[in-house]
Amino acid sequence: MMRPTKLYSLAQVGGQCVMVLEELDGPRLLPVWIGLYEGGAIGMAIQKQKFPRPLTHDLFSSVIDTLGGRVKKVIITDLKDSTFYAEIHIEKDGKTVVIDARPSDSIALAVRADCPILVDEKVFEACPEMLKPISEHEVKEFKSKLETMTPEDFFRDLKKKEEGGARGEGEDQ
Repeated sequence: MMRPTKLYSLAQVGGQCVMVLEELDGPRLLPVWIGLYEGGAIGMAIQKQKFPRPLTHDLFSSVIDTLGGRVKKVIITDLKDSTFYAEIHIEKDGKTVVIDARPSDSIALAVRADCPILVDEKVFEACPEMLKPISEHEVKEFKSKLETMTPEDFFRDLKKKEEGGARGEGEDQ
């Protein structure tokens, strides 16, 4: 089952960025670590910055439009060996073409195309659960945690979850 999400936050953490997707019809958040360039490309699109010459994601978006297509949706499809996988769904002449892509490039295009960002339920299930903050204190605590969290921290928690599940010692979440 695909879960609709939106970009919840984008923050630079050391030499990389963390992009957090928010489940629209549920309480979960999904952090995805991406490169600085990709984070910058997403941030520039959110801020609607324009440049005299097209940047890579703007160029790709323009090529799709010029060829008569449109980005219909992007989907974060899987998480394998600490790597997220995604697809870009492009519609042209009533047909859909699916392109394998990194989540960062997919989201950079989705922001430009203003199209849905979906996450496969199995991706949420494979990750340590992170719930949306409710109170102002929880929001501050969450932002503080993101500033210091590394991909290694996140995936260490993921490995603990996998090991616990394998031994039948699942956590209450």
